Amino acid sequence: MKVKICGITNREDALNAISLGASALGFIFTPNSPRYVSPDVVREISLYVPPFVSMVGVFVNQEKEEIDELVTQCKLDLVQLHGDESHDFCLQMKRRVIKALRVSSVEDLAVIPKYQGIASAILLDTKVPGSYGGTGQTFDWGLALQAKEYDIPLILSGGIGPDNLSKAHSLVDPFAVDLSSGVESEPGVKDYDKMQALFSELRGC
Repeated sequence: MKVKICGITNREDALNAISLGASALGFIFTPNSPRYVSPDVVREISLYVPPFVSMVGVFVNQEKEEIDELVTQCKLDLVQLHGDESHDFCLQMKRRVIKALRVSSVEDLAVIPKYQGIASAILLDTKVPGSYGGTGQTFDWGLALQAKEYDIPLILSGGIGPDNLSKAHSLVDPFAVDLSSGVESEPGVKDYDKMQALFSELRGC
């Protein structure tokens, strides 16, 4: 099971996550997010990221031109679209796409087939009114099991941390998990001890 540490805002947290075993780092480019990071910081971090660790840009309902510019400027490997982007919009991206869906009921899974063959993975996050993610709340993981039936790589997000990682692995066995608040001391600041506990838990799965 792969691990993406999202909401990275500084080089120290990025290098700590990599040293502990993260497969991917997530950088949030939505200005109103408490985990927003400037392109200059991400570009500097990119100089220290080794091969085979993916850099993922997270966007919410942003213009294609802005995304394209940041992909090039920050040397991003993948684009995570966390808003209301259509499958046609995903097709226009210059990098592989992770499409995030906010879920609270089985009806929210009905759009997944539209992204098959377009998105490299579907990320499921908790639907919270007025929020596009980063709430630290979990959803009914039975929905994630149903989403796996669509045969597209599944990334599980929403309230995952060292205390429930084993449960996520045993119950859902997703392709990857995406964590942010579960390994933070405050929004945008990662807690080394929490990340260490997470990867120790992962090795025991």
